Amino acid sequence: MKKNLVIASILSIVAASSFAASPVNEKGDTQWQKNHPRREQVNDRLANQNRRINEEVKEGEMTKGQAAKLHREDRRIRHEERLMASQNGGHITKQEQATLNSQENQVSRQIGK
Repeated sequence: MKKNLVIASILSIVAASSFAASPVNEKGDTQWQKNHPRREQVNDRLANQNRRINEEVKEGEMTKGQAAKLHREDRRIRHEERLMASQNGGHITKQEQATLNSQENQVSRQIGK
């Protein structure tokens, strides 16, 4: 019984500290989003494209195979974004952001054809 209480206490401390680790500002952004605006923009675009692809499949305007191909391309872009950030202290440069945006534009043009 005492062991369970100790475990529960530790878990609640860990949970509380994880909420405190990423405070939200008045715009609803976490500290990470505030510190990494270029990565945030790239990731927001990828999430939006994911939503658009899923809508196209749901509406019957795109096959699941076509959607899978576009999802793979987006995953490759996301992987590249993470790789770029890992080489620059968690950040991406303006040029890297432009490169990723160009790749996202190519995928975006394939959605809704």
